[in-house]
Amino acid sequence: MNLNRAQIIGNLTRDPETRTTPNGQSVANFSVATSYVWKDAAGVRQEKPEYHNIVAWGKLAEICQQYLGKGRKIYVEGRLQTRDWEGQDGVKRYRTEIVAENMIMLDRAPEGGAARPEGRPPQGNNSAPAMNNQPVEKTNTPDDEIKVEDIPF
Repeated sequence: MNLNRAQIIGNLTRDPETRTTPNGQSVANFSVATSYVWKDAAGVRQEKPEYHNIVAWGKLAEICQQYLGKGRKIYVEGRLQTRDWEGQDGVKRYRTEIVAENMIMLDRAPEGGAARPEGRPPQGNNSAPAMNNQPVEKTNTPDDEIKVEDIPF
């Protein structure tokens, strides 16, 4: 029997960066900070932050892009995955990340219900192709809201 599970509760260190793969699937990358707290031998409280790289795919990536922002407190559940590649300097590099399968927002969204204030552009390549290469005007309609049945968790 094998088990590969990761569960963390922490704060986002940056806004999610979302892009679309060539086959049309959304992927979001962001980082979550957690803290390990203990008392040293003298009884003084110590704290050490740990930073976790998170990758979310598909509908969960779109939800993360829409609702999460730097500083938000979230619960992330998923599996650990380590990627390796060779850098331009010829050195083999590794990156361990949590592939998110479940995410729960633990704090209230800032005023307006979205993670980012209006006027602040999202980061990453979040551009979906517009019809006939014409800009698409976004209006706030009830259809723009995420429905409970659309959330994958």
